[in-house]
Amino acid sequence: MTSSKNNIRVLLADDHAIVRAGIRQFLERTGNIQVIAEADNGEMAEEMIRLDPPDVAVLDIRMPKDSGIDVTRWVRANFPQVGVLILTAYDDDPYVMAVLQAGANGYVMKTATPGEIVEAVRDVYAGKSVLDPVVTQKLLAHISHPGETLQVEQLTDRELEVLSLAARGFTNKAIGLQLGISDRTVQGHLAHIFNKLQAASRTEAVMRAVSLGWISQAIGNITEE
Repeated sequence: MTSSKNNIRVLLADDHAIVRAGIRQFLERTGNIQVIAEADNGEMAEEMIRLDPPDVAVLDIRMPKDSGIDVTRWVRANFPQVGVLILTAYDDDPYVMAVLQAGANGYVMKTATPGEIVEAVRDVYAGKSVLDPVVTQKLLAHISHPGETLQVEQLTDRELEVLSLAARGFTNKAIGLQLGISDRTVQGHLAHIFNKLQAASRTEAVMRAVSLGWISQAIGNITEE
């Protein structure tokens, strides 16, 4: 993602004006984050993104017209370069799973501190995946399939190395440099990992491996390529 004058350009979408005002205030106080537009419903957010794509779209889940989930799907289909950060008061399992499956880069609760929200915007801008600790626990519980035995194929030593580096936020190129292999080889390993772990993304693969006890890396900011 690119940003003019080194500012991270952000769109805020929330149906409560006072919430938008508060978020805007502490985001712009950082000095390098600029709120370029505000929307009070999903359709308006989509129109503003179409007219002037931001670096990061900060979306609530429950909004009139199109929801944050709808907007996320639309962004992924039409503006894949735009990062999506969900900032919401809802941590219900169906919302969490639907938003992540729609392709959001981050999911942060409104109970987070201003500093945590600012950091989440910066991480999403950097191409990383950001999950609130509450959301992480829910996703781990979902992936672990309590009461069921998930049949997965054991990863090779090399695949575990690749996944461990991915969990630490390394890009494909950085993983390749660390292991002395090409980007294409890294992509091949990740494809095998996703297949073995029945995962659709790095975040899901890492969390599943953690739940299985295969890697101990704490879930943090995972770069999704």
